[in-house]
Amino acid sequence: METESEPYVRLATLRQLHQVVADLNTARSLADTLQAVADGIVAGLNYELACVNLVRPDGDLVVAAFAGSPAAEALITGRVGSRASWDRRLSMGESWGDLRFIPHTEGWVLIEDDVPQWHTEGPAPRFEDEWHPHDRLYAPMYSPRLGSARPGGAPSGSGRELLGVISVDRPRNGRHPGPWGREALQMYASQSAIAISNARLRSNMQRALVRLEREQQALRASEESFRQAFEYAPSGMAIAEMGGDQHGRLLRTNDALCRLLGRPASVMRRYSFADLVHPEDIGTLLRTSAEGGRAELRLGRRDGTYVWVSLRNSVVADTADGPRFLLTHVEDIEERKRHELQLAHRASHDALTGLPNSAELRSRLSARLCERPFAATAGDPVAASTDGYGPGSESPYEYDYEHEHGFGFTPVGGGAGPYDHHVHTVAPTGGEIDDGTKGLAVLFCDLDGFKSINDRFGHHTGDAVLIEVARRLTTGVRDGDTVARLGGDEFVVLADGLGAADAADLAVRLRNAIIPPIRVDGRAVRVGASFGIGWAECGMTVEEVLNSADQRMYIEKRSRSKVHRRAG
Repeated sequence: METESEPYVRLATLRQLHQVVADLNTARSLADTLQAVADGIVAGLNYELACVNLVRPDGDLVVAAFAGSPAAEALITGRVGSRASWDRRLSMGESWGDLRFIPHTEGWVLIEDDVPQWHTEGPAPRFEDEWHPHDRLYAPMYSPRLGSARPGGAPSGSGRELLGVISVDRPRNGRHPGPWGREALQMYASQSAIAISNARLRSNMQRALVRLEREQQALRASEESFRQAFEYAPSGMAIAEMGGDQHGRLLRTNDALCRLLGRPASVMRRYSFADLVHPEDIGTLLRTSAEGGRAELRLGRRDGTYVWVSLRNSVVADTADGPRFLLTHVEDIEERKRHELQLAHRASHDALTGLPNSAELRSRLSARLCERPFAATAGDPVAASTDGYGPGSESPYEYDYEHEHGFGFTPVGGGAGPYDHHVHTVAPTGGEIDDGTKGLAVLFCDLDGFKSINDRFGHHTGDAVLIEVARRLTTGVRDGDTVARLGGDEFVVLADGLGAADAADLAVRLRNAIIPPIRVDGRAVRVGASFGIGWAECGMTVEEVLNSADQRMYIEKRSRSKVHRRAG
């Protein structure tokens, strides 16, 4: 009977095995665990040399730890053997359970392969189970969990993932291990696999924790940078909710926006931009897209006034849940808008009187006119519905099947389509007799005696007279009517919704308003006024409308005696 089969030997071996397995679980890192595996072979299982070969991510095996010989450790630690060479070794020789023993009689063919090796020379065995220096004993370490079988792997490890291989050499008793020694080595390899898996798990967890901590630190730094950039930005910033019942509600506003609107942050959280925007700018706000949208509109201040701002949107996205918040940059453009309005006003208004100038008058009048005479359709309901083109007629509108959304008509020649909402401008047809038709009256006013005032008293007095006449004309019309200066001493009044009698009455009232003396530098001067009443009507051009009123003004001027037109 073999000595190691004796009970006391087994008990001693179990104690040593228990101790070295306990040491495996006290190692702090994967490298320490691998070295503990090699040291445990030498210390607890009575082999003089032990080497731990670990499977790398690419499948090859690297010498990760060595015990028993500093010279051999320095020579082969870190060297790599290919997976194919290892698969070949684990399929040769004798299978002792999960162990693989290759006697020296077969192992000589492995001397030239790429697996790192360390052998010492020695005499030939003197008896059958004596250990030869070229004998090889391998203890594969398989993952404790089931894995996919690797083609060409050891049959005993089929269905499990190979973690590495323990190779041992030179038993201290000089003999091949018996059944108990084999079982102890196999149990140790199994416990080593568990220890290595746990060490890898701890290492991965530690790396993950370090990475998570770094990410959290970066996130905190990013959030702090954003907070400072948000809070201390010189222009307004706001974060609003996206989606749900509270869509658009302000979640956070910076100090600059609160100062701009005169509202504290706690109050701002009760509103959305839709609550603060000027009623006339609601459409502009609703048309502004969430991502990259820009708009210029007015927001309400706490004191009831409005300020012009430029809004620029961007979406704060969540990688898991998609868009979450709307970040809006609010820039105060009140000064620029005021300057733009001033420039626009100067371009469209007379510098002396502040009235709309000739260009603005023509623009307003043109907006009320179209090219189609209303009289051509007013008497025929069928013609009116088709703009004068009944069945069998060639309509100037053709279907455009490629129009946006697949609907709509494209007018031939580029005119307005049959579904435009233009309100036709009509004129009374009874001359000076009021036929009940209401239209857009065009009153052409020319001052009488103004040239003599300019010649006698100078342009300063003439300018003062023009300013006062403009004021009296503006006072004498309704809100919504237009009083414009054509140039020189000519003015035009546009008054909508008047009949013939109404227009004549308005001309008399405006003339009477102009006649009273005008005091300039302590001197009283007087001017008269001649009015011609024309009517704007679809089918006419702007010049035709103005010329018509101008001609009627000259007729009216010639019809009155000079004494009634004299001024001074």
